[in-house]
Amino acid sequence: GPRSEGGGCNVTKCCCMLKQQQIHMVSIEPKSGEWDPDGDGEGGGALIKIYMASPLSLTQQEKGINLMHIESRPSRLNNQEFEFFISVDTSYSKSLDEVIDGLRTEISGHVHELSRNKQKDTVPWFPNDIQDLDRFANQILSYGSELDSDHPGFTDPVYRTRRKEFADIAYNYRHGQVIPKVEYTAEEKATWSTVFNELKTLYPTHACREHNRVFPLLEQYCGYRQDNIPQLEDISRYLQSCTGFRLRPVAGLLSSRDFLAGLAFRVFHSTQYIRHQSKPMYTPEPDICHELLGHVPLFADPTFAQFSQEIGLASLGAPDEYIERLATVYWFTVEFGLCKQGSEIKAYGAGLLSSFGELQYCLTDKPKIQPFDPAKTSLQKYPITEFQPIYFVAESFDDAKERVRKFADTIPRPFSVRYNAYTQSIEVLDNTQQLRNLADNISGV
Repeated sequence: GPRSEGGGCNVTKCCCMLKQQQIHMVSIEPKSGEWDPDGDGEGGGALIKIYMASPLSLTQQEKGINLMHIESRPSRLNNQEFEFFISVDTSYSKSLDEVIDGLRTEISGHVHELSRNKQKDTVPWFPNDIQDLDRFANQILSYGSELDSDHPGFTDPVYRTRRKEFADIAYNYRHGQVIPKVEYTAEEKATWSTVFNELKTLYPTHACREHNRVFPLLEQYCGYRQDNIPQLEDISRYLQSCTGFRLRPVAGLLSSRDFLAGLAFRVFHSTQYIRHQSKPMYTPEPDICHELLGHVPLFADPTFAQFSQEIGLASLGAPDEYIERLATVYWFTVEFGLCKQGSEIKAYGAGLLSSFGELQYCLTDKPKIQPFDPAKTSLQKYPITEFQPIYFVAESFDDAKERVRKFADTIPRPFSVRYNAYTQSIEVLDNTQQLRNLADNISGV
């Protein structure tokens, strides 16, 4: 059944009975107080709302109606009662009428048909405040505690058990809580030490100046050492004091839309697990070495933090095809970006700064180098299991930020957005008065 803040619900019995009748069912949380069966802002078929104090009777004769979703929550009018929201396929409209009429006569509650022909919304759902990130943070696409057969740790039962421990931390985390401290094992620290020492030798000559400026501060304030894996909570607090960015534990890979939405709130979803000890210089997925050595230093730089947030803001409410293009922009900048610094080219992408081999390769004459232009960069195809054949070079973080802003203006959505850092929420600007109020706030009138 759908989760609540307490981790449980009161629809379990009802759901079990439905499964026995082999009725298809989807179950997720509502978003922003609105009922949305598949989480994409499009609504469902027919939507029926039932107020009741006793379990729903499911003794009705089979009518051939496909149940798409059922959800329960405590009634706002009486905390001893529950409301059930049910979405069904409307292909059998006549049978649906019979079922609704039957429910109205058989149960000691109220039945309301809210909608039968809801039109598809043109704007996908997106989080409005930072707490909304709780609603999708656990909807990972891959990895987590489950590993693919080609993963170095697939046949290691100890490693798999450890991965489940990390996944449980992420699954139970909610915004505002302290990120639980992890006691890393001697093997995990040895893996970290190998990666840390190898990469640190390259940073002075290969990393951008912003990364090299912040790294010693992380050593001073966040416990970055070869014999110690830093804690996410310590780093998150430090980042908040620098740029307002914060870390949030995640069990595995999120969808592009969900991951980018986090950046809009200056939230970076970070793993806590570490790669398998058998291959310390290789990982098929993001791990804590990638997050802490590659991403974190740049999130402490104000200009880069704002650039990253711009990509996130551009994703809110964007059509699917533009999410894919923004994810590609993210790939070639935040993950594998190069930038000009004086007469030299340096690396700032986390995928480069956490890869000993590719960090050296990217600054040779082997790959192709092109100027960063979001309109073109967003269409570039790329491999994910080998070194990149092409990299894009930004003139500066400020220049890249402005280019992303201009690219965002080309995204077809009937509004613009602004992040309110005081309330940690998104302000949707879709009319003249709102824009006038924003101008007044900026000018101090």
